Amino acid sequence: MDCLHEKGDRLMCRFLSWIGAPRFLDDFVLKADQSLVTLSRSALVGKTSLNADGFGLAWYSERETPCIYKDVYPAWSDANLMQIASHTKARVFLAHVRASTSTATSRNNCHPFSRGRWSFMHNGQLGGHLKLRQKLDGMIPLECYDQRYGATDSEAIFLVAAGLGLDQAPIVAMEQAVGRVQALAQEANHTPHMRFAACWSDGLKVYAARYASDRFAPSLFYQTRDDGIVISSEPLDENVEGWIEVSPNTAIATDGRTLEQRDFRP
Repeated sequence: MDCLHEKGDRLMCRFLSWIGAPRFLDDFVLKADQSLVTLSRSALVGKTSLNADGFGLAWYSERETPCIYKDVYPAWSDANLMQIASHTKARVFLAHVRASTSTATSRNNCHPFSRGRWSFMHNGQLGGHLKLRQKLDGMIPLECYDQRYGATDSEAIFLVAAGLGLDQAPIVAMEQAVGRVQALAQEANHTPHMRFAACWSDGLKVYAARYASDRFAPSLFYQTRDDGIVISSEPLDENVEGWIEVSPNTAIATDGRTLEQRDFRP
């Protein structure tokens, strides 16, 4: 289990992504009414009100691969984050704050994770993760295992998906990866088997999905703006009517202009 989860709580870690016209990262990370840093201290939706186990950014600029910045400090006390976010403009970026109860607070365990052109961040848990870590690692293809830097179930799911064809079928590969990992918990009778809200990108599109093997799927929202689309674990302002909640067992894909939905049923 990577992120803190209370029974009945839909929110643990928190994240957001942007795709559209180039925007400064701090527009959403620091400046919004309920920016990601604000939410990491006081949430509107979840019961977990404090996310202090690390922070991460991934953004795409002139190169195909994302630039990653991560650290273990609480987001609100990271002076480097404030400098980077206020001086970096990108068409696509992902940001994540972490709350962990099992794996260590370390840079390698902070999201987003990356491999090649892909970046990935996750909010959720695999039942019995610590007891299943050896089997989980065994599911990661050899050609992807050199990117296994941390110990989280989140990173493992991402690398399993990479091996299942993320480049060719981004949603199908993630769907299959979540299903295979969930099967580990089911076979070992560890509950909850899977709770999953995630966002991933190749720099051209942003994908996200919301799913759970029980009725407690972590929350996921999006908002269409004049210059792009923002996806977030919860609304970034108090006008929640302007946000659309993604239904459980649903995946979305967007290029910043249009947004498509499809079933996500591992």
